[in-house]
Amino acid sequence: MPILPDLLRPELDIVFCGMAPSAESARRRAYYAHPGNRFWHTLHEIKLTPRLLAPEEYRLLPALGIGFTDVCKRESGRDSELSKAALDPAAVRRKVARFQPRFLACTGKTAGRLVLGRACAYGLQAEQIGTTSVYVLPSTSGAAVRYWDIAPWRDLARTVRR
Repeated sequence: MPILPDLLRPELDIVFCGMAPSAESARRRAYYAHPGNRFWHTLHEIKLTPRLLAPEEYRLLPALGIGFTDVCKRESGRDSELSKAALDPAAVRRKVARFQPRFLACTGKTAGRLVLGRACAYGLQAEQIGTTSVYVLPSTSGAAVRYWDIAPWRDLARTVRR
């Protein structure tokens, strides 16, 4: 049973893919719910949402062309706390191939590396999953603050609006 349900359907512009829900996200049953996480502020700042949304409002995002999934659906916590057996990047690839969003946006290099099967830099990647373009973005987690850079997020937003 997944900790947070996927939010997927055909014709989405972007599906955000993280590693796993944080302990706070699991407790609140909402994506990117830790108070130190910049996800919701970033979505609003780059104008992918018309207002600042609360994590518990994540179910509103498909109407804005945005969906969610995770590499790990059965465990929560920091990347280092997740068991290798619970990681399922192949499932992410199958879901993307099935629903064919315009973009898959991995929120962190670890998620990107697992989904793509190789090390990756931030930004638009050379390969696609079916017809879906893949972006790798800096994590919005407070634990990754030293790697934070909003520029790839702004680039994604500009590309989506084209």
